[in-house]
Amino acid sequence: MSVLDPFEVLEIEVWPLPQFENVSCKGRKSEECTAARAHLNALERLIYESSLSESLFKAILNEKDPPTAVVDVSIPPSLRMSIVSKEVHGLRSHPDTRIARRALTMSKLSQVISERKVQGGLRRVLLTQATRLQWLAERRYTALGGADTVEVENGPENGNNEDRP
Repeated sequence: MSVLDPFEVLEIEVWPLPQFENVSCKGRKSEECTAARAHLNALERLIYESSLSESLFKAILNEKDPPTAVVDVSIPPSLRMSIVSKEVHGLRSHPDTRIARRALTMSKLSQVISERKVQGGLRRVLLTQATRLQWLAERRYTALGGADTVEVENGPENGNNEDRP
């Protein structure tokens, strides 16, 4: 759906659930499966809410919200690691490259939205991407000097007499 540019992913974090390692829910409606799904849904909701509160923009790129929790769970220890080498990160992290890729992602996402009947979640993702693009562009513009770097046109009102009769 063009929700996320994989080039923007630097790290992943996973929450192992060894207690459900041998639970198979394919074609079954067992109590064990129901309990595993309820636990997973509650954990997903908890991590979703935590991620929202930690987000700079108070938004994440989820097309749908996770189900409301029906059981109490706590977030287990996670494993987090970089999936991109330092060399690749150096190539991908240039602000102008990130801005260009974000705009491309937004363009693809906008096209998907225009061609399909979509729900509000995908439009929310587009808004989040636009907010992130604006943030990146503002940071880059400011870092390079902002308004002080914009040339002033040297026209007739600025003393240039070349265009006067």
